[in-house]
Amino acid sequence: MRIELEPPNQPEVVSLIAELDAYQDSLYPAEARYALDLSALQQENVVFVVARDEEGMAVACGAVVLQLEVGELKRMFVRPAYRSQGAAAKVLAKLEAESYRRGCRLLQLETGPYQTAALAFYQKHGFQVCGAFGDYPEHPLSVFMQKRLGDGVSLQAS
Repeated sequence: MRIELEPPNQPEVVSLIAELDAYQDSLYPAEARYALDLSALQQENVVFVVARDEEGMAVACGAVVLQLEVGELKRMFVRPAYRSQGAAAKVLAKLEAESYRRGCRLLQLETGPYQTAALAFYQKHGFQVCGAFGDYPEHPLSVFMQKRLGDGVSLQAS
């Protein structure tokens, strides 16, 4: 599997993000969703990573929106057929390494309580539950997590 920084506005990646949106729409009402649109993902302060399989098909993606020393993890998604094969961990490692390289020292995220596999994944990778951050309101359909980068964590991404 190849993990690279890529632009999000490629047709195959747009399709991947559409799958993520459809999945999120099936779980949460619109007022509890805080997704970034394609134009926001193309800003200079966004790190966007794509995982591709051996045939070059986009199978996973993720982004970090950087604001000084803090980054917010957004748009993490792995196509169902590729889950439990390490794609998410590799995407996260690449995002963490690139974000750290750009000065990020605290990575935050907002996700939902119905995504139990995602919550377990983030906890396994060092994220801890925290309070709401930024402009997010406290909401029963939001789980906020954070992780300090550089605290003994390997920041080498393959």
